[in-house]
Amino acid sequence: MSQIYDVAIVGGGPCGAMAAERLTEKGHRVLLIDPENRIKPCGGAIPSRALADFAIPETQLVARANAARIIAPSGRTVDMTIGDIGYVGMVDRATFDPYLRQRAAEAGAERYAGKLEAIAEDASGLLELTMTPTVGDTVHDPVQIRARRVIGADGANSAVRRLMFPASRKPPYVFAYHEIVESPQGADAEVFKADRCDVIYDGRISPDFYGWVFPHGTQTSIGTGTAVKGHNIREATRALKHAAGLGDCRVIRREGAPLPLKPMKRWDNGRNVLLAGDAAGTVAPSSGEGIYYAMLCGRLSAEAVHHSLVTGHGKALAEARRTFMQAHGRVFLILGIMQTIWYRNDKLREKFVAMCADPDVQRLTWESYLNKKLVHRDPLAHLRVFAKDLAQLFGMPAGQR
Repeated sequence: MSQIYDVAIVGGGPCGAMAAERLTEKGHRVLLIDPENRIKPCGGAIPSRALADFAIPETQLVARANAARIIAPSGRTVDMTIGDIGYVGMVDRATFDPYLRQRAAEAGAERYAGKLEAIAEDASGLLELTMTPTVGDTVHDPVQIRARRVIGADGANSAVRRLMFPASRKPPYVFAYHEIVESPQGADAEVFKADRCDVIYDGRISPDFYGWVFPHGTQTSIGTGTAVKGHNIREATRALKHAAGLGDCRVIRREGAPLPLKPMKRWDNGRNVLLAGDAAGTVAPSSGEGIYYAMLCGRLSAEAVHHSLVTGHGKALAEARRTFMQAHGRVFLILGIMQTIWYRNDKLREKFVAMCADPDVQRLTWESYLNKKLVHRDPLAHLRVFAKDLAQLFGMPAGQR
């Protein structure tokens, strides 16, 4: 593999696969590198608009959720029904990621099943990548390729970031863990519903994030996340599994990984390397949503790299972050503030769940999630929500609002 590629993309998840597909469509020679030997821990939720935005066929959905149930530390529940404005699609990363990689290959990208070991830059600015194969039992010698640009879409523990950026360039994260179990048959709807996502705000499950029960058709994802060292998330997941009436369900697989919750201030090195997706920290605070943003980030990264190659200027790589933050920076900021305020303790989590019962909160939440932007058409609703938010925070009675 001595040839020179226009772009080497490290990481074949939703971000890397989308970037590879788009760059190949633009006529670039692309190598997509992925170990293809692991499944990322993920709740698997995508908004219905993702199918249209990224040409995802409905056959890739393993389930649809039409509501969410929010559960407080006290056990109080609040149902949030979406209505007729869309739905939450559920994908299984075990099949969804390979589908996206195959799409990139069909568009013309070359694939390599391997792990990045080293990157070196020569005097001309070309990048030499050293990789070891990860498929098969036979031990092979390392493989080297050269590329004009590199996209690091290789997750929160990005090897590209570690090899090419200072150690300080690392987004904050929570550690997420989940278990995929067989979905129960004939379960009590008060405990488990196949078209409802349960989100659990309880310090025993997570002292600073949340737990979840997300049905995936014949399978269900049960998990939690935290940045608090010493919190036993495996035990918390076990407790959550039993509380959800799924304690006797067969475990299919267990997975854990860090989940970044804040976009980095800079994604590129100004010359020839660009970070994207989880490697750049594009997972939404508060909700932990990442698949939609990863696919969008892949598209934006491809556009920035294309512009960089056409113009010959590395500064064009900065367009990816600038465009992403212009579109979604405010949403990420607000979600980050929400997490900081409401996830601190169970007393505040209880108030947060109570606030979720409000019709204005529910409508604005679903419209913002499904449309991937803040809703501006009803400013009075935002004012009402802000007033109720303050009232819950400071314990003001209804008459003072």
